[in-house]
Amino acid sequence: LVKILEKMGVHIIAIKDMAGLCKPDAIETLIKGIRDVTNLPIHFHTHDTSGTSAASILSAIKNDVDIVDLAIDSMSGLTSQPAMGSVISSINSYNNKCELNESYIRSASQYWEDVRKNYSVFESDFKGGSSDVYLHQMPGGQFTNLKEQARNMGIRNNKWESVIKTYSLVNQMFGDIVKVTPSSKVVGDMTLFMIANDLKEEDILNPLKEISFPESVKSFFKGELGIPPGGFPKDLQKKILGNTKQITSRPGAILPEADIQNIKKELENKIQAKISNKYLASYLMYPKVFLDFIEFQKKYSDPSILPTELFFYGPKTDQEYSLSIERGKSLIVRYLAKGEINKDGKRPVFFEVNGQPRTIEVFDDKFDSKIIQKIKADEKNINHVGSPLPGQISQIFVKDEDKVIKGDKLIVIEAMKMETTITAEKTGTIKNIQIEIGSNVESKDLLLEID
Repeated sequence: LVKILEKMGVHIIAIKDMAGLCKPDAIETLIKGIRDVTNLPIHFHTHDTSGTSAASILSAIKNDVDIVDLAIDSMSGLTSQPAMGSVISSINSYNNKCELNESYIRSASQYWEDVRKNYSVFESDFKGGSSDVYLHQMPGGQFTNLKEQARNMGIRNNKWESVIKTYSLVNQMFGDIVKVTPSSKVVGDMTLFMIANDLKEEDILNPLKEISFPESVKSFFKGELGIPPGGFPKDLQKKILGNTKQITSRPGAILPEADIQNIKKELENKIQAKISNKYLASYLMYPKVFLDFIEFQKKYSDPSILPTELFFYGPKTDQEYSLSIERGKSLIVRYLAKGEINKDGKRPVFFEVNGQPRTIEVFDDKFDSKIIQKIKADEKNINHVGSPLPGQISQIFVKDEDKVIKGDKLIVIEAMKMETTITAEKTGTIKNIQIEIGSNVESKDLLLEID
């Protein structure tokens, strides 16, 4: 492989150990093997999920690796990279001293330790190294994200063992694929989908059991992320794709041409504002996320002027905040108090701007004017279409009295970046639609009926 890459004209050989699986002896063997066939620089990237990656980094350095990735001490360890200060200190005990100044590293670490405190509520409950990574092979960047996704879908920490076992199972069902963004997301989506719907391996592999697979899984098996070495498991691919054909060429080669300037004009007309090429690139890659961002800014303006602590945790009573709204112009804001909630769910908020008293009414998100008891789908009623997982309704393709045939798209549910399309399992007429776009649903909530 290294020889092939060198012939292709690459300038560097990167060893990308996204899950932190490469042990000290393994990296020594790998680097020596690469050195036997090329003089290109070698770059080693790993994560410290297992707790042993610092030893692997030091083993790589002793075997003349050219580049290693490390994290500043206060941001290191766990699913991040090993600690820079510790590795540098260890290097300095060798004959060859490192040119990086240890005292500067410690100063930078102290700065980031203070910054990190602002984000404490977002910290994972992952507290120490985990040898489970050698079982599930989950990339470090996905590990904590998947925990949060699972929590938001109602999968609690006491089921985490089930998550990692299912992740490993899905990986094997899909052909033991290389797991790095976005392929790791495919495995993660399928893992949560199976747990949320109480699906077993035999359910997934059973050709007679109909399943509405997540969109990312369909995309993967269609070949939209490329074709993995060895191809796809044929029987599972046939079940997931149905009559849809697999892409056999490079996915990017068959994308339709895009008129960038025309798209930019259409987008500017849509949002009624001029946009930069940076914004255009964001829209082209993530259209829904970008439009949500624009709507947020229209409603709240630009919150980036707010100090981090104020943005995340709100103002402290009687404390002044200086907000720079443009060059040479600042507002001094002091929060005073809030009043009682009214019948419309709003509270008066009292504050000062540059010493002048102000009052506004703000809707209290905790207010619930009426309790809505959602109907659950009856598993014994073949007309009922229930939600397979908790999430938010992002698309609805039908309305009451529409005629549908088996396999037609009905609804798309989005849950933590995972989209699942619900299709009709029978032919009939749409009745009793219970949801609208933006509705939040729980697992097994009744969505609609097909009579």
